[in-house]
Amino acid sequence: MNTAQDAIRIIEARRAGLRASRRRQTLLLLVVLCAALVLAGHIGEVSWHKFIEGMPRFGRYIMRTMPQLSLASLSGDLARWMWNFPTWVRLLLDTVLIAFVATTLGVAGAFALCFAASDNLAPNRFVYHLARRSLEVLRTVPELVFALLFVFAFGLGAMAGVLAIALHTMGVLGKLFSEINETVSERALEGLVAAGAARGQVIRYGIVPRILPGFISYTLLRFEINVRSASVIGFVGAGGIGQELMFVINQFIYRDISAILLLLIITVALVDIASEWMRHRIIGGEFKR
Repeated sequence: MNTAQDAIRIIEARRAGLRASRRRQTLLLLVVLCAALVLAGHIGEVSWHKFIEGMPRFGRYIMRTMPQLSLASLSGDLARWMWNFPTWVRLLLDTVLIAFVATTLGVAGAFALCFAASDNLAPNRFVYHLARRSLEVLRTVPELVFALLFVFAFGLGAMAGVLAIALHTMGVLGKLFSEINETVSERALEGLVAAGAARGQVIRYGIVPRILPGFISYTLLRFEINVRSASVIGFVGAGGIGQELMFVINQFIYRDISAILLLLIITVALVDIASEWMRHRIIGGEFKR
């Protein structure tokens, strides 16, 4: 009996020691995190005084962009607020098309590279590291930098925006696709390999059917992100609604700023809803098979 009680006391003591050790590690992690935040704030010149002081100015700027609407003359007020509605809708359509074409090109490039960038599918280590480093370069360079380079090379317009977003999308999706590939167990492929299937056949019949739902999900998510990106890169002349938004901001046309932002928010929301519906339909259909 004493032996059992001694064993229980030893186990409880070890458990208490482990809990105390975890508490010390957690406390140390919090101290390091707080120190890192303070250091980063100091280096980044973050000032709470300036932040609090600037909030009223921020509020006044937002209020200037708001339209003057009243129930008595609502239709006329809305007409004046959305005076350039056809042009803005056309530019929004250009933005969505830029995102669509860029996503299509980016997915094609990512699909072509993701198998070479997968640790379990690359033909050799040289090809694996070359594909990985190439994807890292593509997703590390910001889309705005790519857009500036392509605007300089090809001039203002949608082509620069398409290429900039496509390259960045290729880098991001290539990384995500390769990680999905690595989740496929080798046991699932042993039958194909034993039957004498070549590497391309293993990928076609053993890998793609398993990872296709994940690929589709990430592709639709990236399309939603690219719609937002396409509106931002227009700031540097790469086409779309962003170019018009940058113009009205520089010209201090306050009412147009809020009108364009509202239309952009509605467009992004509609794209999100449509993408979510497609994702559930496609992936749901895949799981039912």
